[in-house]
Amino acid sequence: MPSPSKKSTRKPSGGKKNAKRRISNTRRRPKKGRPNPAVIILATTSVVLAALLAVMALRGPGPGASQEPSPRADATPTPAQPAPKATPHASEAAPRVSVAPPAGRDEPRGDASRPRRGDIIIVIDDAGYNMAQLRPFLELPFPLTIAVLPRLQYSEEAAREARKAGKDVILHQPMEAEGSGDPGPGAILLSMSRDEAMRTVEANLATVPGAIGMNNHMGSAASANLYLMEAVAAVAKKGGIYYLDSLTVSGTAMPEAARREGIRYWERDVFLDNSPERASIIKALDEGKKLAAKDRPAVMIGHVWSSELAQALSDLYPKLVDEGYSLSTISRFMVQEALGDDADTGD
Repeated sequence: MPSPSKKSTRKPSGGKKNAKRRISNTRRRPKKGRPNPAVIILATTSVVLAALLAVMALRGPGPGASQEPSPRADATPTPAQPAPKATPHASEAAPRVSVAPPAGRDEPRGDASRPRRGDIIIVIDDAGYNMAQLRPFLELPFPLTIAVLPRLQYSEEAAREARKAGKDVILHQPMEAEGSGDPGPGAILLSMSRDEAMRTVEANLATVPGAIGMNNHMGSAASANLYLMEAVAAVAKKGGIYYLDSLTVSGTAMPEAARREGIRYWERDVFLDNSPERASIIKALDEGKKLAAKDRPAVMIGHVWSSELAQALSDLYPKLVDEGYSLSTISRFMVQEALGDDADTGD
């Protein structure tokens, strides 16, 4: 017999001596005509495992298994908000609003068994000076109207970003005030002719793309002048937009001007942030809730520079919905009116 260190070159001679010889590490080729037992065992095992896997797939995951939830058909992806840019008008970026809607939905909904209490319309004035103050309002998860001042550095960007966030945009038209207040660029002045006033408003609308309405910025002097308000109403009629009177003066001439020109006219009910404190905002909102009704929404105006307003509205939104109030916009409410009382276009 050869030594173990050398590979054997002897051919098997058969018989009992061959059964006793050392088996080499190389697997022997099976004899022709006889199946290899190892192959039979491997094939049988594969068939059994495949059958078990098929049965498990049909039964689904066991009670202790974790399962990835499938996306809801009614889920709406939330667009990513761009980071605030540093601007010369804001000393620091405004804090992001903390919004935590209930699990399973992007927005809370009222209990269907409760009667609908009424509609609330919120308008945020004075956008256009910077983007940092505006962004928290664009993050709010309900319908909102952004009133953009014209001819400012960020007027066009504010209007575009508001529309991208799903908010309504209107022109915040500056008008001459009583006293020495400066209404800013693009203002309607008492010294203007009708044509000058119309050209001014038309030029302002061009800097607020997508505006579907307008309201007055200041204007305690100009909005009492029927001659000028007819000019403003004529532009609104030409553009097919509505007018919201901020009611900065009790003797406003806009209702009569709107009647003569045949445009949709709305009035502000409550200022939300005459005082910037949170308690004052909540009190003003409660006042507006009392005015809200199914056939008459309460229109509330706040301001983009109000530091507490965006977070307060975000915190109070779920409670408003639970109480049966629907947050909407003027444009949505007009659609609701056109479709009939059964339509509900708010959230």
